[in-house]
Amino acid sequence: MGRTRIEGLLEDVRRGELSVSDACERLRAFPEQDLGVALLDHGRELRTGAPEAVLAEGKTAEQVLAIARQIEETEGRVLVTRVDPSLAQRLVGTLRAGRHNPLGRTVCSGALAARGRGPVAVVCAGTADLPVAEEAGETLTFLGHRTERVHDVGVAGLHRVIARLDVLRRATVLIVVAGMEGALPSVIAGLVAAPVVAVPTSVGYGASFGGIAALLGMLNSCAAGVAVVNIDNGFGAASLASRIDASLT
Repeated sequence: MGRTRIEGLLEDVRRGELSVSDACERLRAFPEQDLGVALLDHGRELRTGAPEAVLAEGKTAEQVLAIARQIEETEGRVLVTRVDPSLAQRLVGTLRAGRHNPLGRTVCSGALAARGRGPVAVVCAGTADLPVAEEAGETLTFLGHRTERVHDVGVAGLHRVIARLDVLRRATVLIVVAGMEGALPSVIAGLVAAPVVAVPTSVGYGASFGGIAALLGMLNSCAAGVAVVNIDNGFGAASLASRIDASLT
């Protein structure tokens, strides 16, 4: 349960529109709720500014559905990541306002109120990197941030980066997603003043070692101002970018 909903409950009590016992009942699941298969952390948004998200990968469909339904019921919104198509269909049919991004493999219901100064740019090197970039973009939108997408500007054609400099330079934070040798974040960080969150992807031929080559390249960036998250971690990149952008207001 986020700060806004808690404040709303307290205001209802102050105005006499809600009894103390009814308010306590609504707060019963705060800050945590045991579903048996998961211990839901309803206090996370109040502590960190972002509510708990649901990682579908590794869970059964029934577990994901139960967790997502309860979070939406309690908090009014929910984000589910790494969702396969069959589960996505069930989630969209179950949640009150479920919307599916097939490319980003996300299902969202609701969103946080607008925040941050923005825009946050989500930049990807190639079309094969789009699933990770879209996971980041959907997460940012759910967290209430304005985003701009910049696609297919890999270092094999640097003129494509130069042509989008106006977009890149007006961003407060940039998430840069790339596989292969992972050079794009270094290039962009040398052209902009805002911080860059680099995301290595598992895209590439054998010697890319499933994204390890891109990860090491980004960690060894010659350009300053680059932070690196784990391989294919669009959600983690968006979470970091969200905190940076939100701190600017």
